[in-house]
Amino acid sequence: MEKYNPAAIEKKWQERWSKAKIFEAKKRGKNYYLLEMLPYPSGRIHMGHVRNYTIGDTIARFKLMNGYNVLHPIGFDAFGMPAENAAIAHNIAPKQWTLENINYMEKELKTLGFSYDWSREIITCLPEYYKWEQKIFIEMYKKNMAYRKDAAANFCNKCQTVLANEQVEDGCCWRCGEKVEKKRFSQWFFKITDYADELLEDMKQIENGWPEKVLTMQRHWIGKSYGSMVDFRIEGTEKFLSVFTTRPDTLFGVTFVSIAPLHSDLPELIAGSPQEKEIKKFIEKNSTGTTSEAELAKREKEGVFTGIQLVNPVNGQKVPLYTANFVVTDYGTGVVMGVPAHDQRDYDFAKKYNIPIKYVILPDHDISKDAAYIDKGVLVDSGPFSGLSNTDANNKITQFLEKHKLGRTTAQYRLRDWNVSRQRYWGAPIPVIYCRQCGIVPVPEKDLPVVLPDNMKISGEGGSPLKNDSSFVNTTCPKCGRSARRETDTFDTFVESSWYFLRYISPRENAPFNKAEAEKWMPVDQYIGGVEHAVMHLLYARYFTKVLRDLGYINCDEPFARLLTQGMVIKDGAKMSKSKGNVVNPDKLISRYGADTARLFSLFAAPPEKELNWSDAGVAGAYRFLGRVWNLLIPLSKQLPLQETGKDIDLSNLPDSTKSFLSLFNNTIKKITVDMENYHFNTVISKLMELTSSFSKFKITCEHDRTVAGVAASGLIRMLAPMVPHFAEEIWEKFGGKPFVSKTKWPKYNKQQIFVDKFNIAVTINGKLRDQICIDPETGDRELEKLALASPKVIKFTAGRAIKKVIVIKNKIVNVVI
Repeated sequence: MEKYNPAAIEKKWQERWSKAKIFEAKKRGKNYYLLEMLPYPSGRIHMGHVRNYTIGDTIARFKLMNGYNVLHPIGFDAFGMPAENAAIAHNIAPKQWTLENINYMEKELKTLGFSYDWSREIITCLPEYYKWEQKIFIEMYKKNMAYRKDAAANFCNKCQTVLANEQVEDGCCWRCGEKVEKKRFSQWFFKITDYADELLEDMKQIENGWPEKVLTMQRHWIGKSYGSMVDFRIEGTEKFLSVFTTRPDTLFGVTFVSIAPLHSDLPELIAGSPQEKEIKKFIEKNSTGTTSEAELAKREKEGVFTGIQLVNPVNGQKVPLYTANFVVTDYGTGVVMGVPAHDQRDYDFAKKYNIPIKYVILPDHDISKDAAYIDKGVLVDSGPFSGLSNTDANNKITQFLEKHKLGRTTAQYRLRDWNVSRQRYWGAPIPVIYCRQCGIVPVPEKDLPVVLPDNMKISGEGGSPLKNDSSFVNTTCPKCGRSARRETDTFDTFVESSWYFLRYISPRENAPFNKAEAEKWMPVDQYIGGVEHAVMHLLYARYFTKVLRDLGYINCDEPFARLLTQGMVIKDGAKMSKSKGNVVNPDKLISRYGADTARLFSLFAAPPEKELNWSDAGVAGAYRFLGRVWNLLIPLSKQLPLQETGKDIDLSNLPDSTKSFLSLFNNTIKKITVDMENYHFNTVISKLMELTSSFSKFKITCEHDRTVAGVAASGLIRMLAPMVPHFAEEIWEKFGGKPFVSKTKWPKYNKQQIFVDKFNIAVTINGKLRDQICIDPETGDRELEKLALASPKVIKFTAGRAIKKVIVIKNKIVNVVI
């Protein structure tokens, strides 16, 4: 018998699919947009890619077989730091490195048989893509959605470059080990904070399709909190420092106020004071490292008294102003009030610097004064508010502040405007010109794209080489014609990935995308990617969709109707990574077992949202299963015609063994279809294994058996097709099926051909057996309840009594509680 040879089979069908262009989206049935997060062209795909894209491809193929017009595109998120790092390490231009990697990864992806519409491929580092990003930016700038301001950034003096937070390791540059400083630069921002409330509110539109953990992470990232903005007057002046607090009930307990070391007002506040020199040293010390919540929590709390006294607006008491290393400029106003009696961090700080501690909320029992009291209680030493519960006092004190114009109710957000400037070469140029006469001038649309120069020498030192390229920098002002210079910052690469899903819809359009086509396809029906993108890419994509809506490009509010976050691939107890030496090379796996085995294992080993524990034995097992199916069906292909439907089978003349197998077959279709719709691919494969085992024992003894076997062969091949498409196509062809099985209809079960043995189930009333009813195993809970309550015996024993509830334990018992 012909052996299963995946290498020959898979190449054959990949070529046929490509030639026939069967996966190009055309008008046929209802539109369905399926998308996996586009990959970064690192040069090699890994098993995480294989799993992610196999999940997506299986869904896409299933939808195609169910009559949908499926859009399933692919592209590459091609800008970014790794290309610059590779350019430095290998003395190669980033563009060359990137395009060579893309070429290699395209071949790898095609060897896995993914049903991509390659005619829509986009590569974000090419001018034909980022031209439209530049156009959108200019429109945003003109509508005050984008702006430029001074902002602090991580800076390495040795490398002369800005670093992302992720590139700062223990306060040092990841590349050279030099201490990193915070320096202020003029940078470009998108006003994402204008959309903070809408980003929160519109979660209602997607809450049934997105994992709750992702929405929770976004809520935390946006970080909306309600409270009071309280004005503390600087003693001896009419100037104020505003403090945001969610606890106005503790205002009478304020004994100090802290200001962030990098607060923009601090240099002016301390200018000429005796403390200026000491505070400048403190600022310098705290200008290194990042300001993440995790780092702040670990950092030893330190501060310096500024010499300034503030006046507490609720009681007129003077409190000292410190600059403290646990206060950041990125939340609230960068100034916080210290209430050591009711905040443990403030308590520790006050103890260290001998600051008074004043308890203003107490419970109805004695408490230890060796720690902050953070629970509920009654106000004491709080003027006219003493005796109120602290929850009531919150509202009363807020009203007092507003009445006397000392504060106001407000909402604050953790979310900050999106800094899109990167002082790097390998990114899309920001389309702005600086003119001494005219100021900031957007590049005219007719001059777009502003093309990034190719093949620039990158050393990794001295910042972006763009600023030293006179042919790029020097230009003329489009307004006045005088000499001017171009912006040398490039866009954050998250900008490219915030709208690429729209470009796929009409990738060759002489516009960002075709609005009419976008109306047909958006939002994306199913989006798939890692949970690690929850609060960067996914949040930015939601924001950018709303911006494009407000600019008139689209009408939808949200980009992705459903989101699936697949689990990581684990080997030897850890995530696969080169550093841990536990990476499995997909190329070697495919060479040995074939792409369909790799696909089958990645779907069978775990549910999509769970971690997948790598198992060499599991891969071998998947290969053996395909071998069993092959050995079952190939001999039958020479004996039987395919029967795509069994609706004409005469059930009256079927032997019991044939009826039993036919029933199992139809029940398998029924269950698998539900599992496919819910992405339970591991249980789908398990059921197919059971069906294969039963099929192999089925004996063909008459013409009726031949018909049933032909129907079962057709159904089994089609149910395998979304998961192991090359394998299914080959067997389908062996049976004489018309190409392509990938485009045939998904099998439907025949209810009349599912034969189940009925059985009795007990019906009890308050735990006492009163009747038994005959049911089949597929009877649902609601139907069971109806049958039980309709029983004459149940009616007799419940007459005149109120039924409190009915408890159904499936296939075991129905208990009526009266």
